Amino acid sequence: MVNKQLSLHVVGLTVLVVLLSCFVNYSVCKQIKTYRLTRGKLSVTFTNYGAVMTSLLLPDRHGKQDDVVLGFDTVDAYKNDTTYFGAIVGRVANRIGSAKFELNGQLYKTDPNEGHNTLHGGTKGFSDVIWSVENYVPTSHITFNYHSFDGEEGFPGNVTVKVTYMLIGENKLALKMEAKPLNKPTPINLALHTYWNLHGHNSGDILSHKIQLLARKITPVDEELIPTGEITSIEGTPYDFLEPREIGSRIHELPGGYDINYVIDGKVGKHLRKTAVVSEKVTGRKMELWSNQPGVQFYTSNMLKNVVGKGNAVYKKYAGLCLETQGFPDSVNHKNFPSQIVNPGESYLHVMLFRFTAH
Repeated sequence: MVNKQLSLHVVGLTVLVVLLSCFVNYSVCKQIKTYRLTRGKLSVTFTNYGAVMTSLLLPDRHGKQDDVVLGFDTVDAYKNDTTYFGAIVGRVANRIGSAKFELNGQLYKTDPNEGHNTLHGGTKGFSDVIWSVENYVPTSHITFNYHSFDGEEGFPGNVTVKVTYMLIGENKLALKMEAKPLNKPTPINLALHTYWNLHGHNSGDILSHKIQLLARKITPVDEELIPTGEITSIEGTPYDFLEPREIGSRIHELPGGYDINYVIDGKVGKHLRKTAVVSEKVTGRKMELWSNQPGVQFYTSNMLKNVVGKGNAVYKKYAGLCLETQGFPDSVNHKNFPSQIVNPGESYLHVMLFRFTAH
């Protein structure tokens, strides 16, 4: 009888510990699952860990499907990921110089997870939390939501965040990122960190892909990839992709490769602006991107080094390209950059639209 009572007491304590853990950190009690959206020959999979896009199947000019995004076979691999494969990054995507900023006379110190700077929200940004699934229709859309708490990675205020991936027709994927501060002004800058390879995730590098970027200016950076505050013309530089050309055609002129924020042409407003066009000659695949954001980070996976991914594919330098529409990096420390501060009662809205074709 004593042993039975002791066992019941231990079980009770275990349950109590689990419940307390759930109360302190609700995410530990959420289940991590995978989800698929399919329409026609377009098929996309996700996990609620990091709201990650784990795969995207596209047909080539002959109808053969390939997975065109880099990633892993298991969710556990994403937990140990340092590449941000396919994730939603935030509360503030890209870099914050010296991991600090001032807002309304108060100094905020964020988590310095890249040297003494903050990258993609800190050590445990939105890419490393478990999101809830608010709505899921396998032939249409999926909506993830997350509650970011006051002080998370050093950022002020409670914020509700919602991300919706939606299929439109049989060849378009839309992404809507929304956020609302509940009690304090705070910077918000969300981004999708998908690595694309239109030849197939396991096909080698992207240097022969052609890209067009509809942007005449960039925000130059220092040796730590922190913006200097300047906004300069791309004319006559390797950054000029106003006309489509191969990514590898001038990459040797840059230290490491492309990793820079482009200032998208046109006026920022309610309407989407064409941002980029990427094409791959072997498969005939083409991807067009529209967005409502002022900038896009063009990154050629310069820091990838023998990362073992899906199907034991080994991702090396230049294995994928990222097109992260965004507010400008380190805007919180540059008053001449578009502000990322969102106040209670206001809403943050970031829209991306991808159109896929093959000819």
